[in-house]
Amino acid sequence: MRSDPPAPIRTATLCAALATGLLSMLLLGDGLAINLLIVAVPAALAAYFAAQRAGRAPRPWTLAWAIGGLALLVVPALRDAGWPSFLAIVSALALGALALHGSRTWPGILLAPLGIFDGVLTGVGWAWRGLRERAGGSRSGPVLRAIAVTVVLLVVFGALFAGADAAFAGLLGDLMPDASLSGGPWRVLLLVFGVVGALAAARTAASPVRWDRLVVGPGKARGRVEWALPLIVLNLLFAAFNAVQLAVLFGGYDVVLEKTDLSYSEYARQGFWQLLAATLLTLAVIVVALRWAPREGERDRSLVRGVLGTLCALTLVVVASAVRRMDMYVEAYGLTRLRVSVVAVELWLGLVIVLIMAAGVWGARWLPRAVAASAAAGVLAFGLLSPDGLIAERNAQRYQETGKFDLEYARGLSADAAPAVDGLPEPLRSCVLTRIADGLGDESAPWYATSLGESRARQIIEERPPRYDGLGCAQFDEETSYR
Repeated sequence: MRSDPPAPIRTATLCAALATGLLSMLLLGDGLAINLLIVAVPAALAAYFAAQRAGRAPRPWTLAWAIGGLALLVVPALRDAGWPSFLAIVSALALGALALHGSRTWPGILLAPLGIFDGVLTGVGWAWRGLRERAGGSRSGPVLRAIAVTVVLLVVFGALFAGADAAFAGLLGDLMPDASLSGGPWRVLLLVFGVVGALAAARTAASPVRWDRLVVGPGKARGRVEWALPLIVLNLLFAAFNAVQLAVLFGGYDVVLEKTDLSYSEYARQGFWQLLAATLLTLAVIVVALRWAPREGERDRSLVRGVLGTLCALTLVVVASAVRRMDMYVEAYGLTRLRVSVVAVELWLGLVIVLIMAAGVWGARWLPRAVAASAAAGVLAFGLLSPDGLIAERNAQRYQETGKFDLEYARGLSADAAPAVDGLPEPLRSCVLTRIADGLGDESAPWYATSLGESRARQIIEERPPRYDGLGCAQFDEETSYR
């Protein structure tokens, strides 16, 4: 599965890797925001230069993965909440691996991130050999010396001008990162991390592991009766369940009370997790059924499309039922991070089922990349939506309608919730914003490590400082809690 050995590393690749390391050292020590995207750009350029030297021209899907990965790194720059940012960073690494490997099959999509680790082990040696060749004399020597002289001139004259004018010194302090020696070991580690990471990406782009050459053979085809009978019975069970759901779940509150003797919220909470598990198990059943499906002729293919297509259509009703149950539960108890997350997962699973149905009509060659792209797009949309802000906005709206509000939970949200909380009446507003202000601290991070959510929260708190009363907040929590 290994490609041919990579061509000698280019000077442009070495410079891009060095720039990645320097930017990592200077920018990543104070937190993650727009600095992560800034660091990723030279790393992407190092991979591009290495692929170009190896004769690998960028293809449409390669560009899509690369642009999508960089777009995902915008989320930490916008959101103060760590959980959507973490999902975005992990997804960006996965898309970067797909861009480097050019994978298109299920094994390639799933195993592509492992190729980056292979590049970590081989990238440093590849760069070292290139440096030794250049040390023996090459045309890149004048360029490297020019870069070194430029850096020295900027440092020397920048320090002189900063000492001569306080305003200029303040401007440099605002724009330039802190390069003091107080965090020396940590910054050296970031330098090494940045250089090694960029070299790993470049080495992978120059000579990727061909995961697509892994072939998973089809399973042993079963007879029509042996294959179809269990699935037809499962379809009948799904149809019966969905008939009840359409009659009860979408009939309104009175129908729920009449059919189940449960409250609206109790009925919703009773079955959501089971329906989510049923959706996941259905996808597993489809995968296994396709592996063992009969495939002797056109009649077999029609049978497979008909049975599995029906199962997919019925599963979409289960997805709608699960989403509706969660909506009912949110109406009763408000929105939380867990609830908004599982609804997002359930909606994505529904989209995957739709893609599987489309693959049954137009062929499945494009399906692995479409599923991966839909997952990345979902993570990006989730981060751009600002889940903490959405939670605060929905719960604030519910407070206006019902007078119920989970104060203790709202105080655990990130700074992204500040704009929605700012519209709440006192003392509710101050009780929540005080906890957010405590989480932000007195000193703000540098501009490159400050998210938009944190910046907006600080502005709100500075313009209208919260008035904190611990006893009053505790009493207010008891009066408004709906848990």
